[in-house]
Amino acid sequence: MAKKLITFGEVMMRLSPPGYSKFSQASSFELVYGGGEANVAISCAYLGMKAAHVTRFPDNALGKAATQFLRKHWLSSEHVIYGDKMMGKYFLEKGAVHRPSEVIYEREGSAFSLIEPSMIDWEDVLKDADWFHWTGITPAISEGAAMCCLDAIKTANKMGITVSGDINSRSNMWKYGKTMQEIIPELAKNCDIVITSSRGIQEMFGFGESGSKFQESARELMKRHPRIKKVVRKTRRTISASHHQIQGKIWNGKDYIKSEMLNITHIIDRVGTGDAFASGLIYGLLHYDNDQQAISFATAACALKHTVPGDVNLVSVDNVTSLMEGDTSGAIKR
Repeated sequence: MAKKLITFGEVMMRLSPPGYSKFSQASSFELVYGGGEANVAISCAYLGMKAAHVTRFPDNALGKAATQFLRKHWLSSEHVIYGDKMMGKYFLEKGAVHRPSEVIYEREGSAFSLIEPSMIDWEDVLKDADWFHWTGITPAISEGAAMCCLDAIKTANKMGITVSGDINSRSNMWKYGKTMQEIIPELAKNCDIVITSSRGIQEMFGFGESGSKFQESARELMKRHPRIKKVVRKTRRTISASHHQIQGKIWNGKDYIKSEMLNITHIIDRVGTGDAFASGLIYGLLHYDNDQQAISFATAACALKHTVPGDVNLVSVDNVTSLMEGDTSGAIKR
């Protein structure tokens, strides 16, 4: 039977000038939908898992269109709720070569930002689930979103469901009177799998020296919060906006395991690659017998997302395993 994943977070409209044009050149915008947690769920659905996304959309045509987007990509929308009028959105100017990408967010006052814990019955949502996933972006949006996320995590703990958190956040997103240092540790300490970096651990948990090695920081995090069984990170070397190198790393309390470094020489779309890594990790940990295979699967999935336009990784298990096995030819499959 296929494994089942539940994710929780905002889905936004992504508006971009065509191709690699700058905002100042745009007379029209290309529209796609995306959001970190939904990206993870959709990617896992394309890998053959069952997946459902929990979110709140405006009660209007835009909310219905966003729901159609989820359904189109194999997600269950039975736990989508509706209310208020505004859809969160962000504007993306895609970079190229030495020019970086730029993002402008418009999400304050969105339907999702106004979500409250009483709106979701997590025991009903999580029944029959194998995994729950959240990211550090969601609790940054509003206090209601943070409280909903904590309810989901604690309910999953009670039900014996594995919880993963991609906890890295951005300090400039926290605008409702709380800081990530006040909120993230309480959420993360109840996770089984944490995706972060040594810098993220230092910023959010307040321990570890600047420049500390990831393995040392991960070991200390697991010592302080023993529910955490694995700490995972993705490293990226940026040669230009079009050429990156990535590698996955995992500390499981005993071994420090790394994937091969993958060279991405022609980036099509950089957005959503961290979510592709998370979805690959979830799939890998659920379907492989060892952490080496799981982290290699996650890294390969992440690398392939750089070739897919839009927020979401739409590749298959065969695509990922082919790259894991060293096939970088890009030859036509017949």
